[in-house]
Amino acid sequence: MKTASPFSFPVSPALAAKLAKLGLARDADLVLHLPLRWEDETRITPIRDLLPGETAQVQAVVREASVAYRPRRMLTVTVEDAGGVLGVRFLNFYPSHLKLFQPGASFRFNGEVRGGFLGLEMVHPRFAKADDATPLPTQLTPVYPTTAGLGQATLRKLVERALAAPIADTLPADWLAKLDLPELEASIRLLHQPPLECAVSDLESRRHPAWQRLAFDELLAQQLSLATARQQRTSRATHPLPARQHLTSAFTRALSFALTAAQARTWQEISADLAQPHPMRRLLQGDVGSGKTVVAALACLQAIENGFQAAFMAPTEILAEQHFRKLAPLLSPLGVRCAWISGSQRKSERTAAWQAIAAGEADLAFGTHALFQEAGSFQRLGVAVVDEQHRFGVGQRLALMQKGTEPHQLMMSATPIPRTLAMSFFADLDVSVVDELPPGRTPIVTKLVSAARRDDVLARVREACLAGGQAYWVCPLIEESEKLQLQTAQDTYETLTEQLPELRIGLVHGRLKPDEKQAVMAAFQTHAIDLLVATTVIEVGVDVPNAALMVIEHAERMGLAQLHQLRGRVGRGSRESVCVLLYETPLSELARARLKVIFELTDGFEIARQDLLLRGPGELLGHRQSGLPMLRFADLERDVALLEAARDLAQRCLAHHPDIAARHMERWIGQRQALTSI
Repeated sequence: MKTASPFSFPVSPALAAKLAKLGLARDADLVLHLPLRWEDETRITPIRDLLPGETAQVQAVVREASVAYRPRRMLTVTVEDAGGVLGVRFLNFYPSHLKLFQPGASFRFNGEVRGGFLGLEMVHPRFAKADDATPLPTQLTPVYPTTAGLGQATLRKLVERALAAPIADTLPADWLAKLDLPELEASIRLLHQPPLECAVSDLESRRHPAWQRLAFDELLAQQLSLATARQQRTSRATHPLPARQHLTSAFTRALSFALTAAQARTWQEISADLAQPHPMRRLLQGDVGSGKTVVAALACLQAIENGFQAAFMAPTEILAEQHFRKLAPLLSPLGVRCAWISGSQRKSERTAAWQAIAAGEADLAFGTHALFQEAGSFQRLGVAVVDEQHRFGVGQRLALMQKGTEPHQLMMSATPIPRTLAMSFFADLDVSVVDELPPGRTPIVTKLVSAARRDDVLARVREACLAGGQAYWVCPLIEESEKLQLQTAQDTYETLTEQLPELRIGLVHGRLKPDEKQAVMAAFQTHAIDLLVATTVIEVGVDVPNAALMVIEHAERMGLAQLHQLRGRVGRGSRESVCVLLYETPLSELARARLKVIFELTDGFEIARQDLLLRGPGELLGHRQSGLPMLRFADLERDVALLEAARDLAQRCLAHHPDIAARHMERWIGQRQALTSI
């Protein structure tokens, strides 16, 4: 039985499968599948006028063609026109190519001109049979993003067929006039088939008004989608958890410090959210060491004093266990029963902990993703706190949401989210910012040191530790292999033990058993260890005020967010703190730019903004984009004005023109349901 084509014209199942790989499943997707670049095939350049380095099109007749076998197998074709001779080489070819290039046959070749051993040549140009009677294109030729087995000619034909139907504009003409944007149909047709007078530089830099229109429409669809998700969330019911001031007040009184103004403000925002009859989705962000954990603990206590349970999740065992060991001693005297769930616990311990949670005998559960990977369920989950939320996949957070009846959710991030990202990809969340550090924190001095001066750094470490201080020595991140990273940490530990015999040196890495890891961290916290050699497992959550010196090896390999997180492990006491970034030369341009940013800046928000400029939004978003369409046409830094206009229009559109909003989302998001319910 023939399967119906998802397009308005016949497409074979094999071709439909290739198109699906590009996310093309309907006519509208083809219409919005815009070119990567454009090539000018409207003119022929005589061979005598060719210049090395330029891309050109020639029309020439084959003089001879043969297969050479040295230095490697290749097809060489010599072609000529009235004024000159050109060499053409193909390194990958079929036997049929040799038959095709018969002497006297006329072709057009389009490619980059090079200076070869025997004169000018083209390597692997595009070619087509053509002679003087073959008409030249009258428009620039689009080059589309494609996949294996799907040629440009096929894609062009498919796009042309999809463009045969008129394209209705989703936005009224008077709105476009106010926004100073062109019509959608004219914009799309221009980008697929730009007239000759169109400057290729404007098209490729995306400054052309046609691109601006598409960027705006895409941002508007994203804003509508997220605003709709927010509306849907506020229409779903959950248990309100009003402030009772029993446990929360007792906890703040028991603390050895007063909350900062920023902590108090963000706590008030969260407390008010928890009292609502619809689920809270709040992102609590703040720089390293700003005291977010205390605020999150208060949120858990407000749930518990209402007779509900709370879950506190972190992305790694070492961080989840630190939260447990830091908060459990403070909460237990208040009568809060804490449980700890970990993937590496003995089965009997884990079973007992889950039984306590399911029976309601544990008020607060700490853990990693084990909290939602197992079958255990909470008796009455009121609040879920997800630390370092950008490291969790959307699916994992969703699984936690299904553990109870729609709990309130507080997500924490020490990777500050730049304003443009918060306005776009996080627009469905409420955001609270802890924007001041607790008093008594000393500023951290950052030093960039070439690895050639390693001995000077060793002397600095020895001096600091013998004076009663402590230090971290962080080993490089080796993405390719955890085994290799372990070996590097082991080697560094042995080398430092040899070079600094007067110091007590410890080693912590991701492969240690949790109890061994905990023993090393406890020894460092009680000053039984002077120098801690670590892989990046200490990136978040470790708090040793006496450690005021950190050395990071191969700092050029690390990302800005990670360097900033690591640096935040020092500067927690009253000593002057120093972070030494050791780097190997030569530095790549990106590494140099990153090290310059981390050296010059200490404000996490400005560092995150620079990171966004250097890397784009993908990595900063972690896995959030698994459920949200990434932006294809808009650029958050370049298109801030469009983003603000789209945000304002989305609110008005949903409130007064829901039919326009629905049409616009259908065109841009189609059947892809963003996982914005998390």
